[in-house]
Amino acid sequence: MTYEQTYTGNILIAVNPFRRLPHLYDVHMMEQYKGAAFGELSPHLFAVADTCYRAMINEKGSQSILVSGESGAGKTETTKMLMRYLAFMGGRTGTEGRTVEQQVLESNPVLEAFGNAKTVKNNNSSRFGKFVEIQFDKYGKISGAAIRTYLLERSRVCQVSDPERNYHCFYMLCAAPPEDVKKFKLGDPRQFHYLNQSSCYEVANVDDAREYLETRNAMDIVGISQEEQEAIFRVVAAILHLGNIDFIKGKDVDSSKLKDDKSLNHLKTAAELLKCDETSLEASLCKRVIVTPDGNITKPLDPAAAALNRDALAKTIYSRLFDWIVDKINSSIGQDPNAESLIGVLDIYGFESFKINSFEQLCINLTNEKLQQHFNQHVFKMEQEEYTKEEINWSYVEFVDNQDVLDLIEKKPGGIIALLDEACMFPKSTHETFAQKMYQIYKAHKRFSKPKLARTDFTINHYAGDVTYQADYFLDKNKDYVVAEHQALLDASKCSFVANLFPQLPEESSKQSKFSSIGTRFKQQLQSLMETLNTTEPHYIRCVKPNTVLKPGIFENFNVLNQLRCGVSQSLMSH
Repeated sequence: MTYEQTYTGNILIAVNPFRRLPHLYDVHMMEQYKGAAFGELSPHLFAVADTCYRAMINEKGSQSILVSGESGAGKTETTKMLMRYLAFMGGRTGTEGRTVEQQVLESNPVLEAFGNAKTVKNNNSSRFGKFVEIQFDKYGKISGAAIRTYLLERSRVCQVSDPERNYHCFYMLCAAPPEDVKKFKLGDPRQFHYLNQSSCYEVANVDDAREYLETRNAMDIVGISQEEQEAIFRVVAAILHLGNIDFIKGKDVDSSKLKDDKSLNHLKTAAELLKCDETSLEASLCKRVIVTPDGNITKPLDPAAAALNRDALAKTIYSRLFDWIVDKINSSIGQDPNAESLIGVLDIYGFESFKINSFEQLCINLTNEKLQQHFNQHVFKMEQEEYTKEEINWSYVEFVDNQDVLDLIEKKPGGIIALLDEACMFPKSTHETFAQKMYQIYKAHKRFSKPKLARTDFTINHYAGDVTYQADYFLDKNKDYVVAEHQALLDASKCSFVANLFPQLPEESSKQSKFSSIGTRFKQQLQSLMETLNTTEPHYIRCVKPNTVLKPGIFENFNVLNQLRCGVSQSLMSH
């Protein structure tokens, strides 16, 4: 999927045509842009990448390319093209074995298989943020790379709304060659609860069976061994079987037991795939051990709590698996501690506003607010320095600063994330008490409002418009702890791969009082990303989605203008 392109100043605006245009991105085209002055040839992604590479070589300084735009605008495809061009410029000829640049490029299909999904707005939506740092030696050759990822949407593993899909890897595995399907005890994806909450099983123009083989091939190239690949897909299959374990009321009050033989079979298969004890797995789903000063108390869980507990286990396993894959790719590619400079390419989720917006959307939109501020400050500084240089008579332009929105969400103390952390640490808090507290604290804040009759909804006035969030699952989604029973169960797995996903915690940090918050960790990661970006010279590509039906040849004027108003032109038009 690739693009019509134009420049606004030195910002490239790329429009997604929703079809492949390979002639625009082949090696012949790369040769043309190599070393050409910016603006000499037609606007192109390669022109931005070339300018970036030359600036790094000539000025001996690190660069970054920030790819932004709403979901489905083409950010991920743009990032892949940029990485291909940088590999073309910084690649080594005639080297033996797998090259760093090959591994960097092949990391894309692997991460997409486990981190991308079909959403309403995009058939291949990245459900995590990604910053790829490509390191170069003093000769301008690629010498190492590091991939940093941000906030995988873990709730998708267990909850999929129609007409979306879960992560690609689940469907790929169900469409794998018959011997693999048999080995992992899979079959039609329609039989699995984690997939059948949506009636969408296929994506137009995507062959899941072929994608499975291509992903396995890419895993080979990035240095994931055959044994590790087997273990990875065993874990993916186990998650699908876990989702099919249902519960009904047990003999005791508020207790639960397996619903039927079907649930028992899925429990057995999940235990077999994870190489853990079947009885312990069942106990870890139906009971919870509470540590008290007088000793441990085993508390039975009712069927609803057991189902939530099962989902928590599935989400934890999947997010640990994703982190393992990222770490493995990084250690396989290798860092160059003596790198002369780096080029960072940022492909991060676009601004999101759905019918239902939850905790993930708040984090995604916080990211976009941060990047918008970075963009504004840089573009205005750049423009106004240009005016001074050209001796144009001008008066300083005040631009719309969004610091107040950033403070509302992330300030400590007093911001929404801090308030949420506080609520998560009090056992009696509910999403209603959390919402009430927000209504009370922010009632006079001009960026915050409470919709009429709302009990838990709240609206934030973002740079790209108002978004109403539903606070109902905020507390659960912000808690980042692993249930002690799940930890013990998987740490004891006879499969070393699974056990390594759950290393034993040092004694002091395993205490239940230690609260770890996803919101705060994400805020820290963002802070570190912004610090890295601030040490680089930024180059911007704004991706634009020409229509909402994801089809070629349709240009919805209003939709496009609105995206530009929220991005580039909002800054430039206020001159």
